[in-house]
Amino acid sequence: MTDGQSHAGGCHCGNIRIRLRTAIAPEDFAARVCTCTFCVKHGGRYLSDPDGALIVECQDPAQVSRYQFGHRTADFLVCGRCGVFPAVLSEIDGTTYAVVNINSLDERARFTGEGQDFDYDPETPDDRLARRQQRWIGQVSVNG
Repeated sequence: MTDGQSHAGGCHCGNIRIRLRTAIAPEDFAARVCTCTFCVKHGGRYLSDPDGALIVECQDPAQVSRYQFGHRTADFLVCGRCGVFPAVLSEIDGTTYAVVNINSLDERARFTGEGQDFDYDPETPDDRLARRQQRWIGQVSVNG
């Protein structure tokens, strides 16, 4: 993992736990707010650090859904017990990339950077994957 700060979080019931390691201070993250219907309905606010690292641990993997829609290039990790999704994963050329849902972090109030709305609908699937390889967390471990 990278040097810096560690931020824990997860779903409401604790079935999915995440630990983000980043050198970026919480207040320096500019949240990305996707304007697709799924993200709007769930209130997702995202952060990523290409130099950061993320660990995802699932207590009961049978209770974790990997929800896909649209181009089906990303898995939203949704807890089957409480319905919260702490992270989004995308498998690209054998590497797992991820973004974290800020709202699932234990200290989410520390992430005060101004949010920015994004409409990703105009992207082609190839453009989307290339953006993720550049901007998403590229050191990801999923246990369970």
